[in-house]
Amino acid sequence: MAQDADVFAGGVAVITGGGAGIGAGLARRAGALGMTVVVADLNAAAAQATVDAIARAGGTAEAIAIDVAIPAELDRLADHVFSAYGDVRLLINNAGIETVGFTWEVPAARWEATLNTNLHGVIHGVRAFVPRMIATGKAAWIGNLSSVGGFSIMPAQTAYIVTKHAVQSFSECLYLEMALKAPQIHVSAIIPGMVKTDIFNPEAGAGEPPNAAAHRRRMFDMMREHGMDLDLGCQVMLEQMAANTFWVHSQPEMSQQMIAGRIAFLQGQTAPELTAAARQIVEG
Repeated sequence: MAQDADVFAGGVAVITGGGAGIGAGLARRAGALGMTVVVADLNAAAAQATVDAIARAGGTAEAIAIDVAIPAELDRLADHVFSAYGDVRLLINNAGIETVGFTWEVPAARWEATLNTNLHGVIHGVRAFVPRMIATGKAAWIGNLSSVGGFSIMPAQTAYIVTKHAVQSFSECLYLEMALKAPQIHVSAIIPGMVKTDIFNPEAGAGEPPNAAAHRRRMFDMMREHGMDLDLGCQVMLEQMAANTFWVHSQPEMSQQMIAGRIAFLQGQTAPELTAAARQIVEG
């Protein structure tokens, strides 16, 4: 495995959704590796908190408030970064939200926010940054946040699952496009398993149906009890990116289980199965 400090130290990292969760963990790790980290987040105070943590550890970082759901905001971010720093060595399109609720009960505004943040934020992050990354001619790394959910299905988490299936296929196609046009740019699908974050925080459910609260609480408690340590997971994932690995996992065994189940489902062409575990999470 490549030495991540040797690969990334001295370069510029741009991480969306860097104010919390996996984005914040990756930003802190990038700072510890000696990168200048641009922490982009919708929540300016959260982005600054990550920057402050990096600075306390002796690193260098800058906070920028942007909404990745708006393509022009990603253009603004790219304009600023290339103007201020000249190039980008590491781009991680991480910003994302979880949405809980049955498909027909989730309000249109929450559907649009989920699709625009989780999927379009990744797509337009690539669109805004890649032409300038190619123009530098330098080696660079792009990580798009997929999920073990990109290989599974789950009732009442449909909005999130749909976006992660899409990010996974987008990343696979982008890998091929870079192989054709810019092989010095390495693409990874980052596939976290169950990592200790606040993505299911009960307070993050604004705009969801009222009956989603109990489901969100059960998932939150499960991640707190069984999830992988966030900083360890982020360290493991950046080590894999430095090794030019497309498949980047926090917990390879969990990913393999999900992928194997997906393969069996596609090969068997059976109807989707409602498992007892899924029913318990949704209904209690």
